[in-house]
Amino acid sequence: MAGGGGGGGGYFGVLVSDPWLQNQFTQVELRGLKAHFMSMRREGDNGRLSLRDLSSKMSRLKVVGENLSEEERASFLRDSYQNLDEDLDFELFLRVYLKLLAHASSRVGSTAKNSSAFLKAATTTLLHTISESEKASYVEHINNYLGEDKFLKQYLPMDASTNDLFEIAKDGVLLCKLINVAVPGTIDERAINTKRVLNPWERNENHTLCLNSAKAIGCTVVNIGTQDFIEGRRHLVLGLISQIIKIQLLADLNLKKTPQLVELVDDSKDVEELMSLPPEKILLRWMNFQLKKAGYKRIVTNFSTDVKDGEAYAHLLNVLAPEHSNPSTLSVKDPLERAKLILEHADRMGCKRYLTARDIVEGSPNLNLAFVAHIFQHRNGLSTQAKQISFLETLPDDTQISREERAFRFWINSLGNSTYINNVFEDVRNGWVLLETLDKVSPGIVHWKIATKPPIKMPFRKVENCNQVVKIGKQLKFSLVNIAGNDIVQGNKKLILAYLWQLMRFNILQLLKNLRFHSHGKEIIDADILEWANSKVRSLGGQSHMDSFKVLFLELLFLFIYLYLSIYPSIHICISFTLEVQSWLFGFQIQGLLCGKDSKSDAF
Repeated sequence: MAGGGGGGGGYFGVLVSDPWLQNQFTQVELRGLKAHFMSMRREGDNGRLSLRDLSSKMSRLKVVGENLSEEERASFLRDSYQNLDEDLDFELFLRVYLKLLAHASSRVGSTAKNSSAFLKAATTTLLHTISESEKASYVEHINNYLGEDKFLKQYLPMDASTNDLFEIAKDGVLLCKLINVAVPGTIDERAINTKRVLNPWERNENHTLCLNSAKAIGCTVVNIGTQDFIEGRRHLVLGLISQIIKIQLLADLNLKKTPQLVELVDDSKDVEELMSLPPEKILLRWMNFQLKKAGYKRIVTNFSTDVKDGEAYAHLLNVLAPEHSNPSTLSVKDPLERAKLILEHADRMGCKRYLTARDIVEGSPNLNLAFVAHIFQHRNGLSTQAKQISFLETLPDDTQISREERAFRFWINSLGNSTYINNVFEDVRNGWVLLETLDKVSPGIVHWKIATKPPIKMPFRKVENCNQVVKIGKQLKFSLVNIAGNDIVQGNKKLILAYLWQLMRFNILQLLKNLRFHSHGKEIIDADILEWANSKVRSLGGQSHMDSFKVLFLELLFLFIYLYLSIYPSIHICISFTLEVQSWLFGFQIQGLLCGKDSKSDAF
């Protein structure tokens, strides 16, 4: 049987009556298979579909169609089922598909190409597997960081040998709180529904808040929806948890948090390059920097095959903590024995393990990265001398700019662009991120044929991208006096902020135009927003009157907070106290999206 499910946003899930069968597929896969099934049935005689028909009609399905010929499928069906003329319903179709998939996988040797990138050891279904080592490591991490949480302590500590992690994650509370551990302040915890028993709508709010917040902090959220949490889709939940923990462990790998990283470079040009690198690349550079000091000849390029033999780890720990070194670590021949000695060395340093000796030997990329990141947090071996970081004195420490950069970064990342940005001012300089953002805000406006996708080696290509960014801004009626594409390439912060603020404002106004049905088809413009704001102040007994967006009235903001927290206590309101109320409205829009609430419709 199939049916609807999920919460707002027009989401419909495909449901089957057998919970085991349901648990073998993601919702994306179920929707795709359902579409194939309905198409096959429409093509059959009188809308019928039999087992006999599948040998020819399944050729269009991946894996089953690509790795098995029609004759092989027909032979397998004859051997597996007695009555091939039996009418096929959707659930039987799914069971046949699973059997054929297993048969095809055995023919090609493995199911690796159908498994998530996070998943290594086969422990669950025919389609998706999870790593028990990763699960155990993440359970220990969560127990450690959330064990004292007022709400979660009734469920923690979890037992890694059970499915407690996936059961507790079903209501979304644990994941929301884990996001706040990774990037503090991402979610206002008043927005999280934390009752012991949640109704479907409250649970859906938590899931939507979690997914959008995860996307905003840099997680890749693909093919996962609220229904997947409810069903406890283990590989998807574990994959998301892995990304959140990775972001937490890599949080210090930037020059702002760890200025000593400047020791890794030689001049200012290299510093600019270092600032633009993603955290995991900086971690690799740091590791190779320390290995070079230890006399290790090879270059580590990944956290999998390059560290499997344990030699890189042995040299790294010897240079960071020579007082705990064991001479036999490098002399032992068995990689597994060497891995055990490495972990003993890390224990003596006071580092959390995050992995087992077997994980090192098998080259688990996620756990090895977590292990190295924790070593960096605990003892990075970098100089603390002032002369090493003297260049940082020239960098502006503008709190206002930092706050706006963070807001813009979260907003851009929440749009689902292909490129995740770590630093707005560095990552927009090639123009590509801005072009993607423009295309999200105003679909079809970018002329992609003349755009150059990163990596971009030729500087003039970056200028071309940024020139198109400026040209499109003028088409959208932005005020871009004395702003040229080269200003963006050069990383001019004031001009980049000016452009992004106008792009943000355009996005808000587009949003408001979509609310015209609330005002009898009349488009909502700045004057309507001002009138609405003033009426809210008057209705609450306030005396202030706003004539333009260039004046900030704290009375409006505080009264508005009070109003919404008293009426909608589950709404997450994040307010940026900048000189433009529009900036605050932008923050309200973003947090409304994060909560999955149509708070904008209520407000306007």
